[in-house]
Amino acid sequence: MFEAVRKSKRFAQVILALIIVPFAFFGMDAYFSDAPGGGEVANVGGMPIMAVEFDQALRDQQDRLRNEAGGQVDRELLQSEELRQSVLENLVNRRVLALFAAESRLTVTPQQLQQTIAEVPSFQEDGRFSLQRYEALLRAQGMSPAMFEARLAQDVRVQQIALPVGEASFAARDSARRFLLAQLEERDVREMRFPASRFLADVKLTEDAVQKYYDANAAAFERPARVKAEYVVFDIAALEQQVSVSEDEVKAFYEGNTARFGQPEEREARHILLQLNADADEAAIASVRTRAEELYTRLKQDPKQFEALAKEFSQDPGSAASGGNLGFFGRGLMVKAFEDAAFALNKSEISAPVRSDFGFHIIQVTEIRPTTIRPLEAVRGDVTTELRKQAATRRFAELAEQFSNTVYEQPESLKPAAEALKLEVRQSDWIARDAEAVGEYRNAKLVEALFSDDAVKNQRNTQAIEVGGNTLVAARVVEFQAAQRPPLDEVRPAIEQQLRSEEATRLAAERGAAALAALEKGDTIDGTWGPSTKLQRGAPALPANAMRAVFSAPSSKLPAHVGVGQFGEGYVIYRVDAVNHPTLADDDPRIAAVVSQYGRLLAERDFAAFIADLRQRYKVETSLAPVRAD
Repeated sequence: MFEAVRKSKRFAQVILALIIVPFAFFGMDAYFSDAPGGGEVANVGGMPIMAVEFDQALRDQQDRLRNEAGGQVDRELLQSEELRQSVLENLVNRRVLALFAAESRLTVTPQQLQQTIAEVPSFQEDGRFSLQRYEALLRAQGMSPAMFEARLAQDVRVQQIALPVGEASFAARDSARRFLLAQLEERDVREMRFPASRFLADVKLTEDAVQKYYDANAAAFERPARVKAEYVVFDIAALEQQVSVSEDEVKAFYEGNTARFGQPEEREARHILLQLNADADEAAIASVRTRAEELYTRLKQDPKQFEALAKEFSQDPGSAASGGNLGFFGRGLMVKAFEDAAFALNKSEISAPVRSDFGFHIIQVTEIRPTTIRPLEAVRGDVTTELRKQAATRRFAELAEQFSNTVYEQPESLKPAAEALKLEVRQSDWIARDAEAVGEYRNAKLVEALFSDDAVKNQRNTQAIEVGGNTLVAARVVEFQAAQRPPLDEVRPAIEQQLRSEEATRLAAERGAAALAALEKGDTIDGTWGPSTKLQRGAPALPANAMRAVFSAPSSKLPAHVGVGQFGEGYVIYRVDAVNHPTLADDDPRIAAVVSQYGRLLAERDFAAFIADLRQRYKVETSLAPVRAD
């Protein structure tokens, strides 16, 4: 089973996409123990999913969305009921799969887990698993190896369930072939157009047509309520302009962070690798060590033969052909034993055999690039900007509270808050009730606050509203216009144009339908056919209704004619002059591609049905109250 999982990674990803949002990883133990704190948000097979587990999954998903959008995510989306419900559904799906895996006694051995981890590209250096890189990446994510491996084991168990279900579905090759033949069918088509514009001169509106339309569609002409507002923005950028940085602070930061302002030492080296498993026995170690010592002795006698011996004896597939050359590298890029040895050598010096997880290395440093540091004057601007940003960030939380309190405690004006924090009072243009933004800040909650009774009737400040990362906005209505319907004379030209267009379209469709009827009788009609065009069913080049009509036309007797009305534009008659059926070789790669795509669709459908069955089997109950946004 595990071998199938390992070899079918792409398929497993497709299946898992149905049930796993990439943020919600929980070890198997998390599914069978009560989490501390919080209430119960769902119960699966008699086992609860606690609010603390849900809250963590929700935070992870919110963070993932922020990262994907570069931090610019609508706050309403992050707090939406839809997102929360999606998180809960995924937790439930994972729980039923965990229960099924436990019931089916699915296990993952340490050897299988080790193999899976070793094959993850992010944990590899030079095509090989790097323990140092593995541990560093986990530390960056705030995880220990034990925590990560427990979570990975759970995902592997889920794959062990997903693959048999998905692989039970298959797409018949003959069905895929027939589908592809239909998609590749071509038809030679000409068109005769009856544009609505041709019939505009024939349109006669009654005297009361405009008035009747205006009265019957009052809501369509109503302009929503709108306001003009002034607003103040408090963000990190505003604080940065107010922060001063002393010369002593600049010098201290520069001297304490020299590595940021220069290029650390790099070394160019080449090596000869004699491979050896990390868990090799003493006999194997001794044998490889002896071979390495022999090569080292030869190199001490004649260092010039290093490149030739590397090509002949090195077992590193990435560098042997180039004489063992590894290029330039800095600290932290090689395994520790190799790095320590390389950075201890002088130029052209050759090391005695060095043991690492990969085997024994003989290393020669061929070039050294010393550490270089840019002078303070060259980086002064960067240092000052960084210090301003750090100081502004530290002060933001404290001053944000002051900003919020001031706009609330002095609700008749935004000037006190602006003056206290040296901010600008900005002016907006008209903002409609159905608008999405105030100025450049898209935020539904801010717009809603501007149209509240307190803001409109009393012209009081809105509360300070977070519209993005470390950005608060408070606004105040300065002018209000209620929703109103404009007078008829103001909209008369637009109504007349619309009515004339609709009537011209109706006349075009009437004339086109009559022409089509005549063609079907075998009569000759007045009109000009356009140039012949080849259309392919699988590559739409016409509106959807026109494509359906053209490829639904009977091909037993040609030419065949079909007519299609085009909304607001008129009517078109299509003449099908020829039908070209493709031929496909049995080994045409496109058939295999269709089989693969259709197979994935069937697998997704079957797996979704499997999940639905498990949810019935283990009796899922959810409690929406803890899930709703505050």
